[in-house]
Amino acid sequence: MPLHDLPVRIATGGYIAHSGWDKWHGTPEQAKGVHGMASGAYPFLGKVPPMLFLKAVAVGEMATGAALLLPFVSNRRAGAALTTFAGGLVTMYLRTPSLHKPGSVWPTPKGIGVSKDVWMLGIGVGLLAEGSGKKAA
Repeated sequence: MPLHDLPVRIATGGYIAHSGWDKWHGTPEQAKGVHGMASGAYPFLGKVPPMLFLKAVAVGEMATGAALLLPFVSNRRAGAALTTFAGGLVTMYLRTPSLHKPGSVWPTPKGIGVSKDVWMLGIGVGLLAEGSGKKAA
């Protein structure tokens, strides 16, 4: 990992890993809330029990955070993980009408917390674009 990528990978990876850790220890009420928002955007998730869904999200977040934090994981792989994770969140944001203004991508007050995931998507795409950080010979 190039040294200049260290700050973005630590900040993003630490945030996502911590979020996953919190969800791993989440309550049934938290599970219902997270599951409700996700299944509203992705109806097939309605069949998954809320606590199981919360645990799966927690594992995904901790794995994505670890990929960003571990220096031996290439930018390309860490970027792919982050892009996939954040892409799902941004899609959920766009599929949930109450989170953004009608006919717009700009957030409503309720959507501000989720709209910030576009930054993670940008970071993931940036890491993907940079690739492995190795220069061609």
